[in-house]
Amino acid sequence: MPSVADLLQQAARQLPGDEPRHEAGLLLMHALGKDRAWLFAHDRDEIEGEGVERFHDLVTQRAAGRPLAYLTGRRGFWTLDLQVSGDTLIPRPETELLVEQALARLPDGEPLRVADLGTGSGAIALAIASERPATSVIATDLLGPTLAMAVRNARDHGIENVWFRRGSWYTALGRERFDMIVSNPPYIAAADPHLEQGDLRFEPPAALSAGADGLDAIREIVAGAPGHLVPGGWLLLEHGWDQGPAIRTLLEQRGFVEVATVQDLEQRDRVTLGRLPG
Repeated sequence: MPSVADLLQQAARQLPGDEPRHEAGLLLMHALGKDRAWLFAHDRDEIEGEGVERFHDLVTQRAAGRPLAYLTGRRGFWTLDLQVSGDTLIPRPETELLVEQALARLPDGEPLRVADLGTGSGAIALAIASERPATSVIATDLLGPTLAMAVRNARDHGIENVWFRRGSWYTALGRERFDMIVSNPPYIAAADPHLEQGDLRFEPPAALSAGADGLDAIREIVAGAPGHLVPGGWLLLEHGWDQGPAIRTLLEQRGFVEVATVQDLEQRDRVTLGRLPG
């Protein structure tokens, strides 16, 4: 009968990536319903039963490439532990740059209004709402199951200054105007080979790709933004590493000022933003 340590060692040899031991631990905790402290305290214990069978199944799925977040149903983002599923894009660390840039333009304590378009798991909206409790955040998504996941995440964390609406981009907002609009829309080109690689193979295609050059959704968001921002309001968009120049042009053509692109920790263009003249 294998011990906890044996199971982790065997699994680590099967798993891909740079952190196979860490991933094996997360999968075993999930399968057994235990925490990391338990694994350390019982690493020499021999175990068997349904939990071990579940663990072997999870390891097999992960070895085949299924994302760890979909197997455990969780992913950390900002200060939040979020539920995720195959209906939602997996929140990524680089998206935290969008949150940082948004918070830098949202003074704490002021009753501002923010719209998050295409909220997915709710990661961006909930991160902003948790840091700016006086701010009202409206989060939209086209798909009901996706929006339901975001609602559950808000309830899990007791975040009450965010509201969810179903609709495509601006259709859920009516004629309302906001101090800021943020979005991490689909931006991968339809023929990009990366869509057939890694985690992207398992994520919702509609949340990843938008047209031949990947900019269809961003064009729509930029075009509609002036009609939904107050004078002086900000639009912030996450995008691909090579799309900064094109998006800056789109913003400038729509009359935005203070247009700029911010790079992530790997010095890749990641967020482009602009302000509507006040």
